[in-house]
Amino acid sequence: MSQRPGRLGIGVIGAGHVGPILAAALAGAGHALVGISAISQASRDRAEAILPQVPVLTVPEVVERSELVIIAVPDDQLDSLVTGLAATGTWQPGQLVLHTSARYGTDVLLPALRSGAIPLAIHPAMSFTGTSLDISRLADSYFAVTAPAPVLPIGQALVVEMGGEPVIVAEADRAAYAEAIETATAFSTSIVEQSTRLLQGIGIEQPGAVIAPLVRSAIENALTRNGATHPLDGLETLPHPFDLPYPLDPEDQ
Repeated sequence: MSQRPGRLGIGVIGAGHVGPILAAALAGAGHALVGISAISQASRDRAEAILPQVPVLTVPEVVERSELVIIAVPDDQLDSLVTGLAATGTWQPGQLVLHTSARYGTDVLLPALRSGAIPLAIHPAMSFTGTSLDISRLADSYFAVTAPAPVLPIGQALVVEMGGEPVIVAEADRAAYAEAIETATAFSTSIVEQSTRLLQGIGIEQPGAVIAPLVRSAIENALTRNGATHPLDGLETLPHPFDLPYPLDPEDQ
């Protein structure tokens, strides 16, 4: 599956706005894409647009063919998906399993870990459009990384390969992290929508364009006051997952 040491055969479960983008970014770093699961026509169209020529497979086929499985599904589906695949003996020893939920750390992946898989929780702190535009935006994004200590460098390196900056978030802090992400997204969206409605009400055309410089500068000023920077250094080499310093045991969780 992989083309050279440190390169992975990657499969994606879920063809929503996030999974195909992360897969495309990792493909750009030299990893091989072995398949993606997509059920609805919209998901199939998105997969075809962002990952052309990557085969659409069933979920078990994706897992069976992959060295790294990216699970990009809604939060309310994550636990049952991981548990169901464990019950059918689909997870493989030594396989990396990465989910993209903001709310959960690696505890939700415990059934896969018990089957010998290696758990990673990596969430990109950005709002996705589900289009190729998102790939370039990854370069300005931070990613929350939660993982057992032995494999934390792998999670960090994957983020750097996608162009982002890894931020370590402890398992116990994932709920607070998710709340922060949800708050920032909801409030920024609400403020823009409310402001544009007021401007429309007084007859201003293209209200979004009118307030865009104001919103950007106000947010940038607020972020600067709170220490916003864009360091992207280190972690250039991806450790190979099958050369861990010592075995990862389910009890490490």
